[in-house]
Amino acid sequence: MSTHLFSARDMTCTVPSQDGEKTIFQGLSFDIDAGEIVDLVGPSGTGKSSLLTAFARLNPHAGGTMFLDGRPSTEFTPQQWRCSVAYLPQKPVLIGDNVAEVIRLPWTLAIRNEQDDSSSDTNHPADPQAHARTRGKRRRSGIWGAVHNGVDMLPDDKIRTTLDAIGCEDIDLGRAPHDLSGGQAARVSLARTLLTDPKLLLADEVDAGLDDDNAAKVAAILSDAAQRGMAVIRIRHRPPDGVATRTVTLDEGGLR
Repeated sequence: MSTHLFSARDMTCTVPSQDGEKTIFQGLSFDIDAGEIVDLVGPSGTGKSSLLTAFARLNPHAGGTMFLDGRPSTEFTPQQWRCSVAYLPQKPVLIGDNVAEVIRLPWTLAIRNEQDDSSSDTNHPADPQAHARTRGKRRRSGIWGAVHNGVDMLPDDKIRTTLDAIGCEDIDLGRAPHDLSGGQAARVSLARTLLTDPKLLLADEVDAGLDDDNAAKVAAILSDAAQRGMAVIRIRHRPPDGVATRTVTLDEGGLR
């Protein structure tokens, strides 16, 4: 039997309600291969976002068996899984003083985590004074060092090229995220996710707040990512744009 890039079996989501537990979907199976773009459609409230967050291991009310490149999800830590399976929410959270910092956040966090790991107590010398000096140095330089290395790993020109490709030529890298419109914030979040180069991108109505021209630019860059081997699942309510390789409908607890 061939191995898909991503497979899910017996996916079930049950949430608490006033009348007891409510089953959103049950026993769902799904497969997607590298290079595919699958549109997930269906009436509002049928559980499309719940299914995507289940695939991302972000839904505490959902469960099932999932595989990535033939390996079960249980062999991955949540952090390892989310490096390869990225969830892009409809309402993005943008953390940082400016757009460049927002987009570099995954690299900054990764570098700081590596610094923390390399400076863990088990790696400190036995000399307590040396231990204290090391801890003090890390506290003084950790944030700046992480940001500086993040700039080295993701330079401004690469961010600029990605933003321009999805219709964000008017967004300056020094702009504060709270000054962005809803559509601009969604595209900045998309740029950040694409630059992390996940194997599977789970996009929750990423083009919902965009005009037709900018929605077409987003579709084009997702198509380009798929041609480079990324798999994409998109929740969409817009008319078909010709980019998806197939469409799956979630309705009445089932996929078709």
